[in-house]
Amino acid sequence: MAILEKGKENTINILEEIKKKKLVKRYVILIISLFISALYFNLLQLPTQIVTGGSTGISIILKYFFDFNPSTVVFLISIILLIVGTFFLGFENTSGALVSTIVYPIFIEITSSIGDYLVIDFSDKILISIFIGILSGITTGLVYKVGFSNGGIAIISEIISKYKKIPISTVSFITNMMIVFIGGLSFGWNMVMYAAIILYIYSVVLDRVLIGVSKNKCLHIMTSKEEQVKDYIIHELHHGVTILDAQGGFLQKKRKALMTVIPNREYFKLKEGIKEIDETAFFIVTDSYQVYGGE
Repeated sequence: MAILEKGKENTINILEEIKKKKLVKRYVILIISLFISALYFNLLQLPTQIVTGGSTGISIILKYFFDFNPSTVVFLISIILLIVGTFFLGFENTSGALVSTIVYPIFIEITSSIGDYLVIDFSDKILISIFIGILSGITTGLVYKVGFSNGGIAIISEIISKYKKIPISTVSFITNMMIVFIGGLSFGWNMVMYAAIILYIYSVVLDRVLIGVSKNKCLHIMTSKEEQVKDYIIHELHHGVTILDAQGGFLQKKRKALMTVIPNREYFKLKEGIKEIDETAFFIVTDSYQVYGGE
């Protein structure tokens, strides 16, 4: 029990150090991301009435039917869900959304008249949708990347996921699609198609922001000529090789596996080189987004 408690304490200490790391820079990125989100909401999304889910989607619908102030709607939804989230998930798991809950509605209100100064032609809604998808993916990705949360409807997904054991991505998709569906009933089904474009681009860009663009390939190589392949990688391509112990699942035969990480531009040389050395070689290629350490 004492060992478990010590391990838990060490884990908490590590998490605390992560939260303290580059705190000012993280908050600056968060604030800038929220400001850009408010800008494109007022400049592109609210005028075109494209509902993509979330508290902003609800605010667009309520603005259309009841002329409610979007910033007020977003704030009320976010603050209510933050309180609910604190009750069901604990303050530790919802504190990351506290700043977004307060600051984002303020930015929506401040930028509400941006359309008076930047006049945009809304006739090409596909172009508008592409820009909304790109900007939302970038800003949300930056918020997540610095360890914060957008809060809002996402908290409902976290609560349902925790207590019903449903993947959070599934719950989030269903929740947002319900809002998109209501948007379709309100503004027409063409808007649902535009929303689909936005959500697809958003998911692609979000992944790129979070994990980056792959500049390297990681190869796991199984070959009977491991020494020749290793020498080729080290002496011809000038890259390191890690030798791993491996065992076949079917024949239970023990052998060595080679692992190496190379730049994308040299992948062709390595692939063809392996084939020249051993035509029966088996290798797996994966994208390597980040490489740390090593000599």
